[in-house]
Amino acid sequence: MNGHFDLLAPIYDRLLGPPNPAVWRALLKLPVQGCLLDAGGGTGRVCAALADQATQTVVCDLSRKMLRKTTRKGHLLPVQADVAHLPFTDHHFQRIVVVDALHHFPHQQAAVAELVRVLAPGGRLVIEEFDIARLPIKALALLERLLLMGSYFPPVEEIVAMIETCGLRGDIRRDGLAVRVVVDK
Repeated sequence: MNGHFDLLAPIYDRLLGPPNPAVWRALLKLPVQGCLLDAGGGTGRVCAALADQATQTVVCDLSRKMLRKTTRKGHLLPVQADVAHLPFTDHHFQRIVVVDALHHFPHQQAAVAELVRVLAPGGRLVIEEFDIARLPIKALALLERLLLMGSYFPPVEEIVAMIETCGLRGDIRRDGLAVRVVVDK
């Protein structure tokens, strides 16, 4: 799977376009005194516009080529790591965002447990995934399967169950083809 993103790195940001920073500031309750983690954040496409909203912004991803793109986007700290095995201390981050990435994590429950572990008390985690219940997303999932990307698009109820296994509650918010799970610790 990592090889796919190494190949996509040069065109990734143009392919997906810019996110709406106002939406993410509201969802993450920014600004915040503390650290922001973009887990599975690739090029830093989402958090680049949020870097001034936290004391430090970390982009964690497996793809070195994707992470190289973060160096051109200002004050982002790239960290190459598997989200299921984060190299951070407990309660390190006040805010964590996972955008369109959970379905690429091979060990999703372990990744969610790690995100909860590094989330500080009073912190907020937002996971955005495509809603697999929607027909266009089923087609996307099939395409990713045909491309041998190893993706698994969990239904939103499964994401909430992963969070509940870690002792927290997830609030579901739908937005077009996306579904977001908002977690306060």
